[in-house]
Parts: sequence; structure tokens; C-alpha cells
Amino acid sequence: MDVNKASFTREVPEDRQIALKKILSLRKPAKIMIIGDVDTGKTTLAVYLANELISNGLKVAIIDSDVGQKGILPPGTISLALVDSYFSSMEDLKPYAHYFVGSITPTQFFGEMVVGVSKLSEVATRLADVVLIDTTGMIYGSGVDLKRMKIEAVKPDLILALGRENELEPILRGYEEITMELQVSEQARDFSRAERRAIRREKWRKYFENAKLRVFELSNVVVTGTSLFQGKPISDGEKSLLEKLFKWVVIHGRKIGDKYFVVKADVVEGPRNIDKNVLRFLDFTKLSNILVGLIDREGFCLGVGILKGINFAEGKIELLTPVEEPVAELRFGRIRVREDGEELGILDRDAL
Repeated sequence: MDVNKASFTREVPEDRQIALKKILSLRKPAKIMIIGDVDTGKTTLAVYLANELISNGLKVAIIDSDVGQKGILPPGTISLALVDSYFSSMEDLKPYAHYFVGSITPTQFFGEMVVGVSKLSEVATRLADVVLIDTTGMIYGSGVDLKRMKIEAVKPDLILALGRENELEPILRGYEEITMELQVSEQARDFSRAERRAIRREKWRKYFENAKLRVFELSNVVVTGTSLFQGKPISDGEKSLLEKLFKWVVIHGRKIGDKYFVVKADVVEGPRNIDKNVLRFLDFTKLSNILVGLIDREGFCLGVGILKGINFAEGKIELLTPVEEPVAELRFGRIRVREDGEELGILDRDAL
């Protein structure tokens, strides 16, 4: 299956050439943020501009922050690539650095999205003349707030806005002086949800095709993004009480402040009346195939892995990952995915 949503072409609307001239005139290093709805040609624009800027002798960096429709593998991350030669699509680029988000949608992950783009932008401006920032198509509702937070954090020198009518006005209000509005190309193609999922499936599969099992000792890594190891272990008495009250087998339990968090398996099926302000729980069947970021000491993501098992008694975590470098931190995401690329759903932020 072709996983390239955007490929290089010089058959572009005339305003792209005007945008190119504007970028060439900016003081360097310059940060360019591309904003637009889904399927408006944001990535195609980034590929076009990068190649043209290179032909003008400039060093170019691309930040791919479209976590769901990533060109630069893997999905679920924000990625930085340095471009020094002609390329036809984002899939051709090798990542220089990643920041882990752990989901294929920005919802519930605004902090990671803003910090990731900001952190990678700082790196990119030290290495390139022009930094092109490709964003998600989330432009309505809370997406307005996310885009404005990104603009505040990154402080782009130019915003290229691919909009229909006035749909981007809530995002761009107050930023008119640094905004250039571009028309949506007639060649921009709409992709169905099923097509997007199929494209992601192939990208996941490609990323994990050479993955191997790695076992991490909890004593040797920091584990974040989850309540699994916060607080202190529950006592045998607390475990027994919970099992009797709710007809569970409690596999793992922690007391975090005055609240409880447990991993359980049902002994008897049926509804339970549980006050989630006192007790949170995760079914053991959901504690597998969770995307996990492998993080270095600087907070950058070396790559991702798929959770295959946790041995709570021995303090070990088993991941399937292509990453071979030393790891300082394991950061839990919320999407569940198999190595063949099949997505198994997204957990709520508070579920884990």
C-alpha cells in the first residue's frame, strides 16, 4: 500500500511561490508554521517549500507534528528531520530527534504537543536556516486553543494558513501581521477515516518489522505516564478486601495519596458500583500492546515500543521495539497497537 499522502511537485498554486519569496526574505533562522484543516495540503506544501529552499542553498529542518498522519515514522510522536538534499515525500526523511506523545490524536495531550514542538524547534533553529513546522488538522473547538498555544510557545516568524473561507480566523486573530493566507490547492485529496487508518496500519507495521523483545529492570529506568508505580503498594489486607468487595483478582495495586489504583481481572462478570474518586482500576486485558516511548536523558524519544508484559513481582517490563540504545525513561502512551499495525483503541488519559 502507498503510504505517501504527499509527494513533491512543482505544479502548485502561484501563491506558493510568493510564500517562498517571503521566506527567502526573512532573517535567518526563520520558523514557519503551516496551519490548516485535514486534507488541505499542509504536508505537500512543506515538501514543496523544503525542496525549493534547498535549491536556494539553505539548510532546512522539518518538524512533523501530525501525530496521526505522520510522514516521518513512527506515529504517536513529533519528529524533527534535517533536510540536505532533494526528497520526494516525508517518508524519505530520516529522523534526527523525536518527542513522545503516545497517541494519534492531540486530544488530552496538549501539554506534550506544545512542549514537543517547542523543544524540537529550539534544536532545529540551531541547526537550520529555515524550520518548517507541519501541524495536525485539528482547527476547531479545543484545536483552536492548541494551535494558539503552539504559536505562543514557538513564536513563528511566519504562519502559512491553508483555509477555506474564514475557518482559521479564531486561531489567527491577533497574528495577522505574521500570517500569509494561501488557497487550498484543487489537487488536495480527501482521505476517508478508513484510508487514514489503513495508511497508519502500514506505517506501524513498517516501523516494527525489525523489532525485538527487550526486558527492562524497573530499578534501572524511570517509568512515567502512568500511575502503575506511583504511591506505595497496597497491603495484603487491602488487596483481600478489594477482591471480596468487587469479585476481582487484584494483580497489582497501589495507594496514591488517599486513593487506590489497581490492575484487576474479573472473577464474576457484571456491573460494579465504584466511586472513582476513591478507586481507579484497569482491566488486566488492557495492559498489553500499549505504546511506550523510550526516552533518553534529555527528554527526547529514541523510538517507541509495544508493551508485551509486566512482571510486577520481579519488577520487569517487556517491550517489542527496534530501539537498541540505552534508555533512561519509559513513558507510557495511551494508544494500543499490535506489531502488525492493527490499532486496538485508545485508553483515556486517566485510565492508566
